[in-house]
Order: sequence, then structure tokens, then C-alpha cells
Amino acid sequence: MKEMNPLPAWWQSGIIYQIYPLSFQDGNGDGMGDLPGIRRRLDYLASLNVEGIWLSPIFPSPMRDFGYDVADYTGIHPWFGTLEDFDRLLDDLHARGMKLILDLVPNHTSDRHPWFLESRGSRNNPKRDWYLWRDPAPDGGPPNNWLSFFGGPAWTFDRASGQYYLHQFTQEQPELNLRNPAVLQALLDAMRFWLNRGVDGFRVDVPWLLVKDAEFRDEPENPAWDGIDPHGRLLHIHTAHQPELHAIVRAMRTVVDGYGGDRILIGETNVPDAELVKYYGAALDEFHLPFNFRLIYAPWNAREIRRLVETYEAILPQGAWPNWVLGNHDQPRIASRIGPEQARVAAMLLLTLRGTPTCYYGDELGMENVAIPRERMRDPQALHQPEVAGVFNRDSARTPLPWDGSPNAGFAPEGVEPWLPLGEDWPVRNVAGQSQDPRSMLSFFRTLTALRRRTPALTSGDYTAVDTAADDVFAYSRAFGAERILVVLNLGGNDRLLDLSQLGDGAEMLLNTGMQRSGRVELCRLRLLANEGLVLRT
Repeated sequence: MKEMNPLPAWWQSGIIYQIYPLSFQDGNGDGMGDLPGIRRRLDYLASLNVEGIWLSPIFPSPMRDFGYDVADYTGIHPWFGTLEDFDRLLDDLHARGMKLILDLVPNHTSDRHPWFLESRGSRNNPKRDWYLWRDPAPDGGPPNNWLSFFGGPAWTFDRASGQYYLHQFTQEQPELNLRNPAVLQALLDAMRFWLNRGVDGFRVDVPWLLVKDAEFRDEPENPAWDGIDPHGRLLHIHTAHQPELHAIVRAMRTVVDGYGGDRILIGETNVPDAELVKYYGAALDEFHLPFNFRLIYAPWNAREIRRLVETYEAILPQGAWPNWVLGNHDQPRIASRIGPEQARVAAMLLLTLRGTPTCYYGDELGMENVAIPRERMRDPQALHQPEVAGVFNRDSARTPLPWDGSPNAGFAPEGVEPWLPLGEDWPVRNVAGQSQDPRSMLSFFRTLTALRRRTPALTSGDYTAVDTAADDVFAYSRAFGAERILVVLNLGGNDRLLDLSQLGDGAEMLLNTGMQRSGRVELCRLRLLANEGLVLRT
């Protein structure tokens, strides 16, 4: 068990909430969410008891990959508003005691970024080496066998210069050469631009791809490939986790630390635990929080989840702070992955484990994946890879947040088509309706986050697993000083009667997922309903 600083930073004790800006609130009536729309909903964000607001990319972009193809690192895309809109949003968030985290995309730009336009201009252009250009293979084909995440080779031929450029996503997203110090300096300057405006940190996109093999060697075949996702056909040992990338992350951290004030650097580290912990840095000088996605991919059973929590806790570097994620813009909705019956249990798990939780917009309503007809699909991965879209289309988890029972669910004005379709259940699953129901998913979420905020054991306490005789029950205690909290989660569909008398005679029920029970309970005969979670003070 590892203890934290007695005076934690906001990002250690608080909750981070991800907003997909296009789908949060339309503020100007064009069917797309924007910064004025987010600003309009600050009362709602405050009601969720979250501290950090992370915005998916809002920079100028051709939107081939909805902002992850950046054309200017120091501006705002017109869809979202202006720099003045941004400043007003930032000021209002700060006035409410909340923080703002931007999405930084340092691995690649848009092919319309001025840097790439210069680089593409000629082989002799000073910015030619800002991107990764290679001569064709002897047969005229791509330089090697590297693959794009979005299907096909990771190389596109430029006829004008007779070379290929690298892109591991769409061909409109050429990859920067982070081995070039000038490129890194330009990105660090972009970070300083936003830090000077007052932003509180960055979530860094795909940091594990930032550096590629200097010899551009072919990647080996993956003997365990499932035959579905073409990108999985190879083992990506030359395009990911190159040791040189850690110096780049340290340089980013140095910039962030230079501004003080609890600024934060988060990494999208979708990697196994043993690799993930390296991104804290040997001296804890890389990411404050390398995102931990284990709960997203774990089989939803008590035995496996306990195992992954304990494995993660055991390998965390001394002094490192854990974190947990259940969903984001690239993953199916949690309520669709594990079923709506378990969605509340999942929220209780996320918000009571030791470490910083990151919540995805709409999960507080129990939003589920929305079926997107082919003609309305916007996700470039789905459009390029029908075989992947047949399993999951990322648009399904990026749909507009339903605010009320009015036309377009209050997201956009009547008569304006939202950029993605709403879920069919929006007339009943919306913010206004759930706010009126004291036992709704939203009411539960607000109660849980308020409990977490006022309970030091949940924000700052140690974690200890608790043995139970039921294979489908995961229980653990959180302790801070004299305060002891017990969390008991039934990940199964049957009622359980537990004997937890080793923890004492009785406990006070602070919250249960159904919000219909309270009072004193006996630990020797603790009744746990199917799909129920409890938070108890022992």
C-alpha cells in the first residue's frame, strides 16, 4: 500500500471529465457543439462535482479525423468558436474552481498544416526533415511493411518529390519527425502559448508512437492475430515504444512544471501495465498520469478486476499516483460493454478506487452506443475499415448529450440536424428528466461524486482488498487516518449474503447503487443484491 502526499494536488483528489466538444452543446445553432455551448452548461458541470475538464481537440483542422489532424496548434477551429470564446470559457471555469485540460497531438499534423506544405514543397526545403520521408522500395512500393491504424500501408507516395511520407492514421495525417530538435521546440512553444493563456495542462495523444525506428525496419508478423483488425497483423516493435521518446516526454514535463500551479501532463498510454509505468519516468519526471485503460479491456468479473487492481498497485513506482479510466471517445460506452444493470457498479468502482478517475461525458446518464446508419457515419476508421466498423464504430460513442425532452433533446435548435444522430432513448434518458428522479443514474452519479469529494478516505486513502466467499463480489477498504470506508461490489446477477465480520460488527451504509437502502448493517450478514454496489463506513 502506498500513501500519497498529505496535501494532494487537485488532479490527485479530483475527478477529470472528458468532453467531446462537437457533442456537448450546440451554442450557435449549426448542429455542432462548441465552446459557447460548453460555457452555457457550466452549472451542469459544477453539479457533477468534477474538477478537471478535458476537451478533445479544438484546434483548426480540416476535420478528416475530427481535430486529431491539426492544421494550427495555436488557434481555435471556427466550428468551436474563437480564441475570445476560449478565454471566456477558461475564465469562467477558473472562477468556479475548475481546471481546463487541452488535447495535444504531437505525433502528426494535418497535411494542410503550413509545416507540411513547406516540407512537401521540395526535397531541399528546410522543413523537409520535419516529417518522415523515404525513398520507394526497389519495386517502387512503400519503403517498408508498416501499417496504418485506419487500414492499408502507413505510407503515401508524393509524385512531385518521388518519395513516400509516413502516416499511421489517415493519409491526411503525416507524422512529424520528433528526432529533429526544431520540431520538438515548435511543439513546446505551442504548449507555452496555451499555458500562457492559463490552461491547466495537456492530455498528450499517442505518445507511444512519437519516435520510430531509425533504420525503418520491417515489423514482424503477429502469430496471435485474430484476423479482424488488419493493423493487428503485425507486431509493432519499430513504430511504438522506442526508448528515445521518453526524453521528449520529459521535455514536455519540464515546460509544464515551469508554470507551477499544479499544471498537469497526462499521457494516452494504451499499453500493458509493465510498459505503462515507464511513462511516469524513472524520477517521476514524465507524465503525472499515464492513462490506465485496464478497466476498459478487462473481462467484467470480480476475480479478474481484483487481480488487475492489485497488479497495478504492486508495480506503481514509489510516489507515483494511480488513475483509472472506463471510457473515452475511442471506446464503446461502458453501459453497452457490460450492460446497463452493471453501469452503476462500474461507476462506483471507478470513483472509489485509489487514484484519479476520468469520466466520459454522458456516462453519468448511462448513455449507450447509438446505431449509426452508413450514410451518417463520420468516423474515418469506420469508413476506411468496414470490417472494423462491423465490430464498433467510434461515432456510436460520440453522439450528442441529451439535455431534455424538447426537439433535438436541447442539444441543437428545432429544425437543425445534429452532426450525429441522437440515441432513440433521448426522450427518457436526458439530463432534465434524470435530474427530477432521485434514483436515476444521474442522481446516483452526483451523490457518489459528492460523497467522494467530502470523504478523505476515498480521495486520499490507502487501498486494501477484502476477501469474500463469493467469486462474483469484489470488496476493498479505503483508509485515511481513523476513517475506514468499505466498498462492496456485486459484479454478478444473483443476490449474495456475505460474512465480513473480520472487519467488525456493523457499518453505516453511506450509499448503494439503487439508492433505496440506508442505515446500520451487520457485517456478519451483509445482504448484497444482484448488480448492487455499497459504500459503507466501518
